[in-house]
Amino acid sequence: MNTMKFLRKKCIVFSKRRIKSNYCTFTNNHLNETGSTGSSAEAARWPRRVVSALQPTGALHVGNYFGAVRRCVRLQRRGEPLVLFVADLHAHTAPQDPAELQRRSLETAAYLLASGVDAERGVLFLQSAVPAHARLCWLLACLATQARLAHLPQYRERAAGGDAPLGLLLYPVLQAADVLVYRATHVPVGADQLQHLQLTAQLVRTFHHRFGRLFPTPAPLLPDDGSDRIRSLRDPSKKMSKSDSDPKSRILLSDGDDLIRLKIQKAVTDFTPEVSFDPAARPGVSNLVTLHSLAADKLPEEALEEARGLSTAQYKRVVADALCGALRPVRERAQALLARPALLHELLRHGAA
Repeated sequence: MNTMKFLRKKCIVFSKRRIKSNYCTFTNNHLNETGSTGSSAEAARWPRRVVSALQPTGALHVGNYFGAVRRCVRLQRRGEPLVLFVADLHAHTAPQDPAELQRRSLETAAYLLASGVDAERGVLFLQSAVPAHARLCWLLACLATQARLAHLPQYRERAAGGDAPLGLLLYPVLQAADVLVYRATHVPVGADQLQHLQLTAQLVRTFHHRFGRLFPTPAPLLPDDGSDRIRSLRDPSKKMSKSDSDPKSRILLSDGDDLIRLKIQKAVTDFTPEVSFDPAARPGVSNLVTLHSLAADKLPEEALEEARGLSTAQYKRVVADALCGALRPVRERAQALLARPALLHELLRHGAA
């Protein structure tokens, strides 16, 4: 099929249960999170659709869970048409062992399903199984400039150590293709990812100027609960990260209760004994309050009320209890799914069909 004909198709049909372009539209009040497609005319033209993805580059941690996975589950349960995939192509910007990447991809899918993602109500698949991502990425790459891509801070940071692969430069272009190939109107992101979404908007404008209006301009869905600001347990000046060399810096979804309690006990705080929430002055303690509020599904003010009269050491036990209670069912369901790899492979194949 001619590429432009492919892109001009009115709907993207995957199977009889797939999301189509005439899917009923949803208004912004379906979300507590903010997001707008821009003008009312654009909102009317493009049915609401949310696209999100997770990279299988390492074991998922609580920052991934609260900041991405649980948000997607809640969007889906509110009736949002959700396209969700495991971004295994993105993982290749760093050297990968094929067998390990396949294992991580399956593990990521298992934790998505264990967290409550419903593959029957939405779409879940491996990015590499849908060639349209790479196809559109090439078209968009021909519209992007090297100077614009090299200016993005994440590229500058990762390329500072020496020669960077071309894939690292094109990483945000593939991100744009991931979103636009499904004509997404909204993308759940954190504040630190807004520049990549701004690049997507720029590519949409350039594409429209040359070829006509084929894509909506996707709007960000920004969290209002602090889930995009979870910090390292060992250095709260940094975000929690899969790549941190200190394993005690993060709580993995696969961690058992005893290990979760140990990591919270070892979390860096300060020398003030009482608990308060001040991310600038007390980032370590504030990070504990954020984790507690997210795990217990409370407002930070409610978490602070529960911490009243407790020392930081005592409060750490409360935080650990909340995290264990929230993560244990997810871990157990994921382990059960991982014991059935054939089922996971079939679900992912069905999602990409």
